[in-house]
Amino acid sequence: MKHKVLETIKKYNLIENGDKLVFGVSGGPDSMAMLAILNEIKKDETINLNFKIMVAHMNHMIRKEAKQEEAYVKEYCKKNKIEFYSKSIDVQKFANNNKIGLEEAGRIVRYEFFDEILERQNANKIAIAHNKNDKVETLIMNAMRGSGISGLKGMEGKRGKYIRPLIECERFEIEKYCEEQKLNPRIDQTNFENQYTRNKIRNIVIPYIKQEFNPNIISTLNRLAELVSEEEKYIEKQVIKAYDSLLLEEEAKKIVFDLKRFNAQEKVIKSRLVLYTITRLFGNSKGIEKIHIEDIIKLCHNNIGNKFLMPNQKIKVLVKNRKIYFLRQA
Repeated sequence: MKHKVLETIKKYNLIENGDKLVFGVSGGPDSMAMLAILNEIKKDETINLNFKIMVAHMNHMIRKEAKQEEAYVKEYCKKNKIEFYSKSIDVQKFANNNKIGLEEAGRIVRYEFFDEILERQNANKIAIAHNKNDKVETLIMNAMRGSGISGLKGMEGKRGKYIRPLIECERFEIEKYCEEQKLNPRIDQTNFENQYTRNKIRNIVIPYIKQEFNPNIISTLNRLAELVSEEEKYIEKQVIKAYDSLLLEEEAKKIVFDLKRFNAQEKVIKSRLVLYTITRLFGNSKGIEKIHIEDIIKLCHNNIGNKFLMPNQKIKVLVKNRKIYFLRQA
């Protein structure tokens, strides 16, 4: 496991000397294995990788075991002289107030807390304990939602400030490591309840595929994800090249393209250009769906001046004077 994690760190350039890492640690097998292995790597003088670890633990206030899990992680950090930070939020209340699902609410409050510690402690990366199985579950979920090719990448080893040191490890390896190291991680019993989509995929769909079709489905779909990731990188390069050739103006609240050059692009590049442009304006393309992209492409193709679309309240896409304006609304 230690060797595999080291290889993953090198492969994706996850950790460099001087890094300050916030570890998202729930107390479960995955996050405890990540913490133990990275702490071991940090202390190993033969590896010569100097970085700092701090742990962020979120208490969702949902299960009665939550306080015990927090105490377990805190005690482990105290024993190993690791900085520990925790926060308690009533996630059920947060979900109700924001009219979102419990899973989504939990994810939002966790990542907001990780970001809070990152900024407060002047850290530069957040380590998440997703593994190979999580990657496959995400890939299947994305495929069922019709997310397109990019969704078949699953989870990446590194994305911005987020790193996943266990992304090349399977769940059984992690559980074996925890047993060998006598970590005694806390087990979230809700993982065995098939109330949520991910749990159904984990507990029903994947075991069924393993038994009836392909016992190596985790490795098979990870190979698919790697192939898709390689092709995505190539397409992204072509999109950036096209973006530079079309660009007439770029400001904080406005990006302007040459309409004729945009219309001359292949449809797949046009679609990616729309997403890429919106991401440059807002930092992400959240809320922009396939139908919005199709409508924007159609608007540009019709080439009728002074026509515009507003996929949502934040953005306006205007065709005027043979130009396309992507405008960030106040």
